Amino acid sequence: MNTMTNEQIVDLDKGTVWHHLTQHAVFDTQDPQIMDHAEGLDIWDIKGNHYLDATSGGVWCVNVGYGRTSIADAVRDQLVKLNYFAGSAGTPVAAQFAAKLLDKMPGMSRVYYSSSGSEANEKAYKMVRQIAHKKYGGKKHKILYRERDYHGTTIGCLSSTGQEQRKAQYGPFVPGFVEFPHCCEYRSQYGEVENYGIRAAQAFEEVILREGPDSVGAVVIEPITAGGGVITPPVGYLKEVERICRKYDILIHVDEVVCGLGRTGAWFGYQHYGIQPDIVTMAKGVASSYAAISCTVTTEEVFTLLNDDPADTEGFFRDISTFGGCTAGPAAAIENMRIIEQENLIENAAHMGEYLFAKLEELKARFPIIGDVRGKGLFLGIELVKNRETREPVHESITAKMAGLCMQQGLIIGRTNRSFKEYNNTLCLSPALTITQQQADIIVEKLAVAFSRLDKS
Repeated sequence: MNTMTNEQIVDLDKGTVWHHLTQHAVFDTQDPQIMDHAEGLDIWDIKGNHYLDATSGGVWCVNVGYGRTSIADAVRDQLVKLNYFAGSAGTPVAAQFAAKLLDKMPGMSRVYYSSSGSEANEKAYKMVRQIAHKKYGGKKHKILYRERDYHGTTIGCLSSTGQEQRKAQYGPFVPGFVEFPHCCEYRSQYGEVENYGIRAAQAFEEVILREGPDSVGAVVIEPITAGGGVITPPVGYLKEVERICRKYDILIHVDEVVCGLGRTGAWFGYQHYGIQPDIVTMAKGVASSYAAISCTVTTEEVFTLLNDDPADTEGFFRDISTFGGCTAGPAAAIENMRIIEQENLIENAAHMGEYLFAKLEELKARFPIIGDVRGKGLFLGIELVKNRETREPVHESITAKMAGLCMQQGLIIGRTNRSFKEYNNTLCLSPALTITQQQADIIVEKLAVAFSRLDKS
C-alpha cells in the first residue's frame, strides 16, 4: 500500500519523470496532473478531483473503459502460465487472438506482433522495402504519405508524417518517403469543386506520376486522419485511391492505430469505405491499453512475397520485436474483443456517435466559433475558426483555453496541438465505446458552458 503523501508523490514525479509532450518549465508554477484511479469513463487524480474522460485515456486507446477486472484477470492468469517467449516460436494465446482478429478482417491473412503503433508501422515499411528488393530490383521502394496524417514517433514514422511541428528539429529524415496533398474538404486546396473526393485522389495520382510509378511501392494512409484534425475522407476518395493503387501496382497500407477495434462504429475504419488493404496496422484499442500490443496484419500475397523461397537465406522477413513475444498483449486483446462483442460496443459506438454528432451540430448553430464538425462513430472533431466566412483558424491558445475551461468543469477533452503552424484548432472527442446517452449529454452541456465562458473572456 502506498504510504506517501500527495505532496511527496508530486515532488517525486517532478524530480524523476520526463512527461510526454511537455515543456517542463510549466512545473515551475504548477504541479503536474497525476491520475490515481478510474472506472468506466470516470477518472480521479491524486487530489480527489473527478473527471469525465472524453478522450479514452488522453490518446484514443481505452476503448472498453477503465476498471475491467476481467481483462486484468486474463492477463494475470496468462502471465503465471507463460509470460513470454520470443516471437520466433508460437504461443497458444498469440495464435488464438490472431485467428479472432482475422475473422473480423476479410481478405487479411497474417498477424505480426509488436508492442506499439510506431513499431507496427515500421514493420510495414520494412516489408514494403524488402518486397521492393525481392520483386522489383529495389526500384519500388518509395512510400507515399498524406499531408496532415500521423504515423508514429520514431524517425522512420516521422519521415512519413505530414505534420510539420511534430517533425521540427528531428531531421534529417529517412529518404524515400514522399508527401501528397490532404483530403480535408473543409480546407479545400482547389476551391469549390463538384467532386472534391475524386479531385483529392487525382492529386495523389499526380504525385505518383511525378515520382514515377515504378519507384512507388506503397501508400500509408489513416482511414480517418486523427491528430491531424479528425478528417473523414470525402465521398469517393478512398475507392479512387484504391483504384489508382491497383493501376500502378502500389500496396495499400491502412494505419488503424487510432481507428481500429470499434472506435468509428465498425471493427476498422477502412471497412466503412469498401476498400481492401494489403497491410493494416493497429495498436491502441487492440487491448484497450490494458497491455502493450500492436499488430501488422497482411494479406496472404504480402506474406507469400516474403516467404516464397526456402533456399533464400535473406529473402524472408528478418525482423524481431522483443515484446512482440509477450503474452500479456494477446491475452488482454482476446478479453477486450469478447467485451466489445458481448456488450455490443460496435453498435453503441455507431449509435452514440450519431447522437453526439447531432448534438455538436446544435452547438455549431449556437456558437459561431465552430466552423466544422467532423467524424465517425465515437471519433469526433470540432474545428474552431475566427470567422466562418473566411474560415481563418483560431490560434492554438484558444483550443488550449477551451480544454482548460472543460477541465475546470471536470471534463477532459482532446485537441490538436504541437502539430501544425496554423491548424492546431480542432477539439477532439473520443470517449470509451461504453458511453451512455446521459454521459454524452454531460459532455455537450459542459462544452456549451465552456464555449459561453470563452465568448465572455
